[in-house]
Amino acid sequence: MRSVLDTVLDRAVVPGYSRIGYLLRRRGWTGPRADPPRGALTGRTALVTGAGGGLGEAVATGLVRLGATVHLLVRSADKGRAAQDRILAAVPGLSRDRLPVQICDIGELARVRSFATRFATEVDALDLLVHNAGLLPDRRGETTEGNETTLAVHVLGPLLLTRLLADRLADGAQRSGTDSRVIVMSSGGMYAQPLRADDLQFEQGSYGGTAAYARTKRMQVVMTGLLAEELAPRRITVHALHPGWAATPGVTGSLPLFGTLLGPVLRTPAQGADTAVWLAAAPSSEIGTGRFWHDRAARPEHYLSRTRESAADRERFAREVDRLTG
Repeated sequence: MRSVLDTVLDRAVVPGYSRIGYLLRRRGWTGPRADPPRGALTGRTALVTGAGGGLGEAVATGLVRLGATVHLLVRSADKGRAAQDRILAAVPGLSRDRLPVQICDIGELARVRSFATRFATEVDALDLLVHNAGLLPDRRGETTEGNETTLAVHVLGPLLLTRLLADRLADGAQRSGTDSRVIVMSSGGMYAQPLRADDLQFEQGSYGGTAAYARTKRMQVVMTGLLAEELAPRRITVHALHPGWAATPGVTGSLPLFGTLLGPVLRTPAQGADTAVWLAAAPSSEIGTGRFWHDRAARPEHYLSRTRESAADRERFAREVDRLTG
């Protein structure tokens, strides 16, 4: 019966993506889906992008509660320090040295390269890399390197950073004796969009910020599968998820009408971050690699036939992002 309820909630969208779905499903989280034990990530090192607020801050808070040292990757030092202070206030006894602030604009690939080179010298090993940085612009923009902004922040930067830190992630796997993990915060909005391998830069037709956001979230899911296959021999697993609808500054600021209409049933940031935190500590035998998750359960990557990409589409996408990231 719980399985049937879970499927109904997933297909119904509004109940499943809202706080209602989270609260109903949580009652059935036992066994491998139960909350990770206290100290489950003690001795582990994590890097969370977009950690200056919202879901990123909530993920970082959940990880330090489990014992990890969490590097907060942000664009603004002031925003990073503010998030650091809030997390320290929320987690009694947490020392500041377990919550370092790192600065990088994930959409600028030269800066990603510079950051990764420096960061790799600062840590002996990396166990968790959480890609959460995101944006939803109202008009098309480009980075200084000429890449469309949502593509750069959601796809190119995360792909490049993952590959540049793969050695440290492999070191983490060797040190811990289990897999290191890359976790990609996607969105349920990707269900409405196909992979447009022919127009990654959104140069065709009229530009819409919501559509661009959803299209790059679809790309993230495809990227997850590609990276999972690429990194498996190094004991690095890769996971994508969608957090449901959470009341974060990014959502309420970019989609004010959405926030107004659904405000009473939106998830808290902690509820939206829950599956990412669970994936960080869940038994590797239960989660595998290359899958798409929501509320601690693997979900289909497609519900509509029109969004399904071909093998040729994936290969074209892989070639193009390889070229763009060098």
